[in-house]
This record gives sequence, structure tokens and C-alpha cells, in this order.
Amino acid sequence: MEEAVGLLGKGAFVAWHGIAEGREADYDFWHSHEHMLERVAIPGFLRGRRYVATGDGPRYLVVYEVTDIGVLTSAAYLERLDNPTAWTREVMPAVVGMNRTLCRVEASFGRGVGHAALTVRLSPQPAREEELKARLRAELEQLVGLPGLVGAHLLRADEAASRVPTREKELRAQPDTAADWVLLVEGYDAAVVSQLRDGTLSSEKLEEGGARRGAIGESYGLAHLVVREDVRTSASSA
Repeated sequence: MEEAVGLLGKGAFVAWHGIAEGREADYDFWHSHEHMLERVAIPGFLRGRRYVATGDGPRYLVVYEVTDIGVLTSAAYLERLDNPTAWTREVMPAVVGMNRTLCRVEASFGRGVGHAALTVRLSPQPAREEELKARLRAELEQLVGLPGLVGAHLLRADEAASRVPTREKELRAQPDTAADWVLLVEGYDAAVVSQLRDGTLSSEKLEEGGARRGAIGESYGLAHLVVREDVRTSASSA
């Protein structure tokens, strides 16, 4: 089996959120031992990851890679969202500040997963969308060739999919928000990854390239990764 290149699918779920003080251990246990396992068992889900902030920003970053954006509005996924487990119903009210964004993968470069990640939330300036996309694709492709980095991806939100109402959303204390465009860069050297926020992928540089002012960059470290069983089995038997 050929080694996976970039993200595993053409769609991605990306969420940033906090947790009520004192509930971190409860959340981590639930997320690792039930929630991610439940999610990657849904048809079309390929890999799940949970990160913890290493600087400013929401405590958690959660990423799921899926075959395509349709998986994130599929009957199988919505059935889970509308029928949360007892454990989910107990933990979910402690989740705060949820930004839950369902995305199409616009560009994905690199191989494998790095333990350090940088996310940048941004939006294009009016009439500069294509210019910004082309510039970001070129920059991300160059980044994966640098020491310390292993992956660089451009994701674009599907607003309608992100705002589908579900029972699980109702359990959270505040309404969800959603991002617009998302950059995800990952690597094995946390310092190199983090420095991009003040350099190549700074708000100022992105604005020069066609992004609106105020892009939000945040650094994370990988806490747990789960791969769908049949994906892992196929890889191990290759």
C-alpha cells in the first residue's frame, strides 16, 4: 500500500474549544475511550486526533479526516449526533466556546502526522479569494520541504454543513461558531511550527497575500490519534 500523502480524505472536521475548570481529566478520558472511537467507527471517518494548546487559544483542537464532506452530513453521522451516549450527555455541557467547522480540503501536502501543529483561522479579502488560494497553495507546498515540518493543509468551511442543528449541539452551554478558511501545519519540531505564526503565516503576511486583517494563529501538541480499524489493517498488511 502506498504511503498516505497529506490528509487521508477530501473532507475534515476541525473544532477548537475549551472545557470547564476542573473537568479536563474527565474530558480527556471520555474523548479517548469513547468519543473518538465512536466517531472513527462511522462510515467515511478515517482518522481522529486530539491536540492540547501549547500557548494562547482554546485548550483543545480536534481534527477528523473523512473521505469527503458528505460524510459530515450523512445519516450515519447525524444519527450519532442526535442520539448522544449517556457519557456524552454528562461531559458535553462542560465544553465551552466551541468553534466547529466542517471543511472541504482545498490543498494538502506532506506525509504522515507531526506531534506539533499550528492552526490559522482566516478569511479572504473581497475579490482576492483566488489570489489568496493560489498563494497559500504555493507556500504550503514549499513549507513541507523545510526541516521540522511534515504536513501543510488548506481547508475551507462548508457553512451550511457546519450549521446543521443536532441534539449534541443543544447540550453545549453556548451556540457553536464556525471558521471560514483554516490552515493546518504540522511537524516534528514544535519551535519551527510555532514560529510560522510570527513569520510566513503571520496575520500581517497573510493580509499582504489577500486575507482579511486579524487571522488567528494558535499552537497545539498532539495528545491522542486514532485510525479507523480497516484503514489501519490495510496499512499493516501492505
